[in-house]
Amino acid sequence: MSAAINTSLDIENIRKQFPVLHQKVNGRDLVYFDNAATNQKPEVVIRALVEYYSNYNANIHRGIHTLAEKATKAYEHTRHLVKEFIHADSEQEIVFVRGVTEAINLVAATYGKAFIREGDEIIISGLEHHSNIVPWQFVCQDRKAVLKVIPVKDNGELDIDHFKSLLSDRTKLVAVNHASNSLGTINPIKQIIDLAHANHAVVLIDGAQAGAHLPIDVKALKCDFYCLSSHKMFGPTGTGILYGKKNLLELMPPYQGGGEMIKSVSFEKTTYNDLPYKFEAGTPNIADVIAFGKAIEFITAIGKEAIAAHEHELLVYATEKIKSLPHVRVIGEAKEKVGVLSFSVDGIHPFDIGQMLDARGIAVRTGHHCTEPLMARFGVEGTVRASFSVYNTKQEVDQLIEGLDRIIKFMK
Repeated sequence: MSAAINTSLDIENIRKQFPVLHQKVNGRDLVYFDNAATNQKPEVVIRALVEYYSNYNANIHRGIHTLAEKATKAYEHTRHLVKEFIHADSEQEIVFVRGVTEAINLVAATYGKAFIREGDEIIISGLEHHSNIVPWQFVCQDRKAVLKVIPVKDNGELDIDHFKSLLSDRTKLVAVNHASNSLGTINPIKQIIDLAHANHAVVLIDGAQAGAHLPIDVKALKCDFYCLSSHKMFGPTGTGILYGKKNLLELMPPYQGGGEMIKSVSFEKTTYNDLPYKFEAGTPNIADVIAFGKAIEFITAIGKEAIAAHEHELLVYATEKIKSLPHVRVIGEAKEKVGVLSFSVDGIHPFDIGQMLDARGIAVRTGHHCTEPLMARFGVEGTVRASFSVYNTKQEVDQLIEGLDRIIKFMK
């Protein structure tokens, strides 16, 4: 984690742009520390949804009337914004999906079907979300391939030396996250990509926890696939993107059949549409994609470096404070982390802590965070996870620490 701290953000002004933050939960001001699950939405995103449904609701691409043309232009503008945001070569490389889960499943179902053979090997890591485990298990079961796992060290970092030993001429695909949703660990994905490419393997990066926090340059990374979810980037749920190198997307078969993904259909033969529409069957999530564009503009206006610096400051502050409490164990202390603080308290179940914090208006996530193998690695059923965003404050962290202190004293 960088030691440089940005102090120029007007956090109170930023907070004013998020309507949901200004409410009471159980009689107390809401403290929202569940940002790794989904973050809240600024007014500009909410207005975009209302404006679309109020003023130009229409299906896109093939309509010639005014509303359809306006909707199409707004929808495709988001594709342009995404292309610029991740520094892709072409808008043809940006496929709209429901989120990271669907993006990974799309690659598994299409690339896996076309290119994974019996005896081939796929490598994932011990830090992965279930959505970057289960689809590859499907592929391995179907293709009689082998799934291998990069182990996690005691501090929550990947064992890169072990990863090197896993690579072989049978390695066909490596799929890892940019940052861990459970521990916050930022993985050395450039090194992972370079090592995989040296063994002629394709690489997919799950960027769910990176989209609003970390710089993303797919050309500099040279990754083959990169996945993002809108709802973890101040945008709506139910939409996201798959970036794929054009030459790979062209080789992959379609994911679903139906409208939009075709050029021509007869009962004898179907000709598929050009990229990226080959992978976008059916009426898309138009309103949410348009609003996603507003979320990208929101992030860009503040600046990722400023967002990351503020969240880093909160993480350092919260980590120091929580370590002063008795019976608390921080899970995952990698050198490089996004704003995720995962911990357990000896003798108190995470669910109980979550419920008692909620009674004080503090929202955290408890459980295995869809990373059951990772929890098993650290010998816990689950953790309490506080995750920070640009609109959170040190005063809110103080409320979390005060609440935990009271819970520990009460339960112990």
